[in-house]
Amino acid sequence: MRSRGGVSVVTEVRLSVPVERVWDELMFFEQVPRRAPLILRLLLPTPVRAEGARCAVGDETRCVYKQGYMLKRTTQVDRWRRYSFEVAEQRMPVGVGIRLLSGGYALREVADRATRLAVETRYASPRRPAWLWRPVEAAVCRAFHHHILEAIRERAESPPASAG
Repeated sequence: MRSRGGVSVVTEVRLSVPVERVWDELMFFEQVPRRAPLILRLLLPTPVRAEGARCAVGDETRCVYKQGYMLKRTTQVDRWRRYSFEVAEQRMPVGVGIRLLSGGYALREVADRATRLAVETRYASPRRPAWLWRPVEAAVCRAFHHHILEAIRERAESPPASAG
């Protein structure tokens, strides 16, 4: 999907837990604990850790990668509905010259207290011809989204750890 100021890719899943549980996992989600699929390991920077808050508009999170870092600034927090950020600084390679612009998560309660969770990434790409590269970029972006969404699903849908 083409959006103002870049290309936007959105991926959506249904989770079998209430929106409040998904929101909690999303807001305290640091990084995916399991190994990324091969395509992501080959094409994207390797994440190391995330530092900083992201619960309020203006908060900044520094995402550290083996190959550099990215600084994300929170632009919208609408509890149980939407979390958005802009990329304030990118000092890491993504593809050949791809610049990440913004992203976010949208949550919507559906039947049986389940949740629809959508993740969006907006980026600018210098690759030409665009008609050739957009499908490839979108496929890699969706693979990344699915990797994140499945990790959130595993955490949100697993029974809470018992105390004691």
